[in-house]
Amino acid sequence: MDEPLKRINKYLSEVGYCSRREADKLIEAGRVTVNGNIPEKGTKLSSDDKVYVDGTLVKNTKNKFTYLAFNKPVGIVCTTDTRIEKDNIIDYINYHKRIFPIGRLDKPSEGLILLTDDGDIVNKILRASNNHEKEYIVTVDKPISQTFVERMSKGIYLEELKQTTKPCIVKKLNSNKFKIILTQGLNRQIRRMCSHLNYEVLTLKRIRIMNIKLDLSVGKYRELSKEEYKELSKLISDSTKEFKPKTVKRK
Repeated sequence: MDEPLKRINKYLSEVGYCSRREADKLIEAGRVTVNGNIPEKGTKLSSDDKVYVDGTLVKNTKNKFTYLAFNKPVGIVCTTDTRIEKDNIIDYINYHKRIFPIGRLDKPSEGLILLTDDGDIVNKILRASNNHEKEYIVTVDKPISQTFVERMSKGIYLEELKQTTKPCIVKKLNSNKFKIILTQGLNRQIRRMCSHLNYEVLTLKRIRIMNIKLDLSVGKYRELSKEEYKELSKLISDSTKEFKPKTVKRK
């Protein structure tokens, strides 16, 4: 029987080097070679192929995966490209093995982000179609109206992204602060939604991802407990890793 071949981005993910998305970026940047040659993004590998990133052989680090919860400070960028961004999350944490963030929190935001070397888990958590909750506390520049709460909850068409946000849970906490629970993670989603309603975000903190709650001081990290990982695994057990295209009509 012929040996099954594996796409290069899946290989880099499964051996714990980076997520598939990050792998595609490395390939596009010409930083990956296979047996000395620069591959295309869809290149498939056999077990005999040797994969290098920036000239260093990629080895399987899958013996035991790492899962960290981190309270990201404002000003730190969620990127693994340490050559370009000096205030990056990888250098800030300075963990003893290669890890990468699951998703993003933009530079002006703070709060909970998960990091791992398990590339297989990333898309299961991030895909909006899997409906996994992320919870935030947001402060805005003026008093929050009931209209604001209702419109944010029902979904807002974002012209710049050409799509409508999914319905979400919004609760006013005080005059200028609200809680929001999302099941998707569009680029700068909360800031864009508020801007659409003529509100400016002053502070934004993520306090929960699925069953993992923020319980750390700013800038600190910890490993997930066995109970947290067990529950997380249960929550993503039926989640798909693959992208399912879906047309979202303007309301």
